[in-house]
Amino acid sequence: MATYQFMSKQPEQTKDFARRLGEMLKPGDVLALEGDLGAGKTTFTQGLAQGLEVKRNVNSPTFTIIKEYQGRLPLYHMDVYRVEDAYEDLGFEEYFEGNGVTVVEWAHLIEGQLPEELLLIQLFLEADGARKIVCEPKGVRYEQLCKEIF
Repeated sequence: MATYQFMSKQPEQTKDFARRLGEMLKPGDVLALEGDLGAGKTTFTQGLAQGLEVKRNVNSPTFTIIKEYQGRLPLYHMDVYRVEDAYEDLGFEEYFEGNGVTVVEWAHLIEGQLPEELLLIQLFLEADGARKIVCEPKGVRYEQLCKEIF
């Protein structure tokens, strides 16, 4: 499948892009976020939350692993950086198959537990401070989603 790219020169552009994506998401959608520290994963998720009409402030769930937010759809925001065993049963599949949208930061750390179909989103910090956002759809649903937003 193809990859899609978006260049963001400032955090508000990242949030706006993610907000537009959030407006198109459906129950059961899974987004795998990858990127170095400071690349904008939380900023991206904040924009996504806006698109899902979440009213609460969204921040990184670094020490709690999963934070849940209510909006048009529930948002399940996971940060699996500190998960010690990639196959530890933390009930991830209940979220992936649930009635909300799941965002997984550092998703590669639980790759074996992720659904086959998802949207992989990689954020790269460029030398000039811009962010390159690369979306790689895995599955027909996510390919269509990327075609719509790009």
